[in-house]
Amino acid sequence: MDSLSHHWLKRLTDSRKPAYLVIPDLIEEDLASGRLRPRDRLPGLRDLAAALQLNYTTVARAYAEARKRGLLDARAGSGTFVRGRTQTLPLAGGSSVEMSMNMPPEPPELAARLSESAASLFAHADPYRLLRYQDFGGTPDDRAAGRTWLKERLPHCADDTVLVCPGIHSALVALVSQLARRSETICLDTLAYPGIKAIASQLGVRLQPLPRDDEGPLPHAFEALCKSEKPGAFYCNPTLQNPSTLTLSGQRREALADVALRYSVPIIEDDAYGWLPTSKPVALAALAPELTYHVTGFSKTLGAGLRVAYLRAPTARQTQRIAGALRATTVMPSPFTVMLATQWVNDGTAREMLDAIRVEANARQAIAAQELAELRYDAHVDGFHLWLPVPAQCNWSAPELALQLRNQGVGVVAGAAFSTDGNPPNAIRVCLGGPQDRDDCRDALQRVAETLNDPHHLHMPMM
Repeated sequence: MDSLSHHWLKRLTDSRKPAYLVIPDLIEEDLASGRLRPRDRLPGLRDLAAALQLNYTTVARAYAEARKRGLLDARAGSGTFVRGRTQTLPLAGGSSVEMSMNMPPEPPELAARLSESAASLFAHADPYRLLRYQDFGGTPDDRAAGRTWLKERLPHCADDTVLVCPGIHSALVALVSQLARRSETICLDTLAYPGIKAIASQLGVRLQPLPRDDEGPLPHAFEALCKSEKPGAFYCNPTLQNPSTLTLSGQRREALADVALRYSVPIIEDDAYGWLPTSKPVALAALAPELTYHVTGFSKTLGAGLRVAYLRAPTARQTQRIAGALRATTVMPSPFTVMLATQWVNDGTAREMLDAIRVEANARQAIAAQELAELRYDAHVDGFHLWLPVPAQCNWSAPELALQLRNQGVGVVAGAAFSTDGNPPNAIRVCLGGPQDRDDCRDALQRVAETLNDPHHLHMPMM
């Protein structure tokens, strides 16, 4: 625990938040990064207070907050143990249904097209090319395919500003490492992709949440931060946001881009879901091209295993800087998956599969509308996840509900995983892409509805 205590002490010193809220955040971040694992034992209150130079009451309050978020278990006579997030459940087999991983649903035709394309690639490609180092950032053909894909949303995308990356997450690692030094700030929504939290923690970058309303981060809060402490970047997941499903309006995008332009703050536009809606809003990179690093990919539109992303940087020089950071952290994308992505873009398969996945998502959203008709939740017809507030009458926290649902054979994620301000909403994210077929999806959603509409039968008497 010595190295962990040292890490926590530094973060506590750097943070402006109360210590009792920072410690649960650190537990959650260290779970995501692997520093902590479920069932790890944490120090006693007095020991941790001494190690962190805090008083006993503050640490006791921090542990209570962490238990409220579902991160810790306290066992009388045994100590305090890390609980961790809801465990991942198998995709198929038994009665377990995976609804915690946000992956595209798999239409029946996908497997056949993948088999055909793979066979064609192996039949015609130089096999040694698949085993050798590749041009970093993609061959000219790979980059050309990336530009072809991007130009629907970024018609003025230049040839020398596109990189091919091994997934969006790796692109975000490179971007954060280049745009913010250790202890510097990146600002973002109060709800965000858990990966950006883990990346910032690993790199020692502070995340500054911006207050939000029903339309997303508030532009005046962004401007106030720019005046008091210019952030290294503004991170935004503007379309079908993970987890809230919110899509920023054109007006809100323009207002946020205007602030960024006036204060010269780079924008990281994580457009993982931007190709899903049939009606696509304007990209931030189109509103502020000289500041925006736009990244999208296929893991959230075609399949989680197709880890190919396209990153568009503002200038050729900045593209090369990011290429250097990517080379240092990931070396190169897998040659086979990049060749597959390039073939699919060029022969139209990528668009056909995207259309098929959208049809499947529409069908699963229709099932959700039927099975969850009595519950309030947020969703988008072309997306494949839901954001479901826990009804007040349940008297459960979101982590408790997630645990109850896991016991019912359904994996979901509690809101604490996405919170950046230490005040997680009492809500869960439910993903529709994990169930193997529509019947599995309906069955799982029925279990969610039954649990929420009649929670009392699940409470077992104490023995």
